[in-house]
Amino acid sequence: MKRGFRRLTTLLSLGVMTLLLSGCSNDIIVLNPKGEIAKHQMDLIYITTGLCLLIILPVLILTFFIVWRYRNRPDSKAKYKPEWEHNTKLEVVWWTIPVIIIILIGIVTVQYTYKLEPSKPLEHEADPIVIQVTSLDWKWLFQYPDQDIATVNYVQFPEDVPIRFELTSDAPMNSFWIPQLGGQIYTMSGMAMTLHLIADEPGEYLGSGANFSGKDFAKMQFVANATSQEEFDQWVEQIKATSPELTDEGYQALAEPGVSEKVTYSGLPENLFERTVAKYGSKHNHGSVEHDEQTHDEQERG
Repeated sequence: MKRGFRRLTTLLSLGVMTLLLSGCSNDIIVLNPKGEIAKHQMDLIYITTGLCLLIILPVLILTFFIVWRYRNRPDSKAKYKPEWEHNTKLEVVWWTIPVIIIILIGIVTVQYTYKLEPSKPLEHEADPIVIQVTSLDWKWLFQYPDQDIATVNYVQFPEDVPIRFELTSDAPMNSFWIPQLGGQIYTMSGMAMTLHLIADEPGEYLGSGANFSGKDFAKMQFVANATSQEEFDQWVEQIKATSPELTDEGYQALAEPGVSEKVTYSGLPENLFERTVAKYGSKHNHGSVEHDEQTHDEQERG
């Protein structure tokens, strides 16, 4: 019995140490945020985890204490009470504390849910850059309507500048995710979703699809590169000078199922993103991005 208990406590200790050490590692990119939204989301993870531990740790400690104290041994000094079935004080303690903690978790979660609403523009002195995202089988198309360029499986933007991602799908539903900048959001055919993010510092960040979408869904990864404004402008000019134009025929070929490497295009078919949304959506869904903008402007004026 003693040997089994020691093995159990050793395994528990190793598990806790591994969890704590892994949480401090930059290899876990969710816990290594590089943007305002991701930092707030990490705060929510830490707060809710800490509140949950207030329940879990005492339960684990009491579990091992009870197993140890009431183990089968001849010289046990633990009181034997076969008729015991109720204790009001204990009932109040182990029901009241968890209920209070659950209420606190609910309050914090609601506050952060409204604070981190994906379609809510970020407060910043710089105007946001608009990037239209279309998930395909099995690749990502990024369109820059203001710059009149497009990229595949690669997205670049200036650091410390808000990014307004407008997202849809021309394939099965997927989930757009740059873990170090913010949480995931679904891309769905016939709908235009909105996600606001920002990178606080330059760097290359992993982006991926986080939803099963068929044979090569695991290869739907892309690089999100945050650079200085000057480097971004130079990159745009280089694409315009060296890359072919994206035509409607070229897009149809690109939309065919298959894996693609990094590709760049100069020039975009007129209203390609809007036409992709309208292809699957009703009049109610069509133009939902513009509706979000109008609603937000009305709220600000109000």
